[in-house]
Amino acid sequence: MKKVLLILFVFFGLVNSATAQRYAFVDSQYILDQMPEYAEAQAELDKASEDWQKEIEQLFLDVERKRKEYAEEAILLPAEIKKQREKEIEAAEQKAKEMQKQRFGVGGDLFAKRAELIKPIQDKIFNAIQAVASSSNLAFVFDKANQSNLLYADQKYNISDRVLAEMDIKPKN
Repeated sequence: MKKVLLILFVFFGLVNSATAQRYAFVDSQYILDQMPEYAEAQAELDKASEDWQKEIEQLFLDVERKRKEYAEEAILLPAEIKKQREKEIEAAEQKAKEMQKQRFGVGGDLFAKRAELIKPIQDKIFNAIQAVASSSNLAFVFDKANQSNLLYADQKYNISDRVLAEMDIKPKN
């Protein structure tokens, strides 16, 4: 009877350990910080954003200049010309707002540029994570960065450096 219990205990122990899930985590921000192409892409995005912001600011400055000029001259202008100038100012302001939306709105130029520059990098990281997870027989890989729900992570389960190695990147200190 003791042998049967021992065999059952060992059997259920093996079954339980065989079905146990293996997991690890990565810190995607750490990985991105190690990638020179990410720094280049981020610099390009920042430059484009800065250029577009200057362009929009100039449009709004032009609107303000037109308003100021109109306010100074309004008393001397006939009603018909006043209406025309007000329409011009309103059209210039609308153009500035549309440009702002086109550049920085949802689905705008900045969004498209970010997708163009960052998505290939994210795909490269994902493929490396997938390769490491597959070779390590991991069932789950969590991301520690960016407001994740990972409340605690033991460093021994951090595979970020292995993901970098998969991409042939040596971690900086």
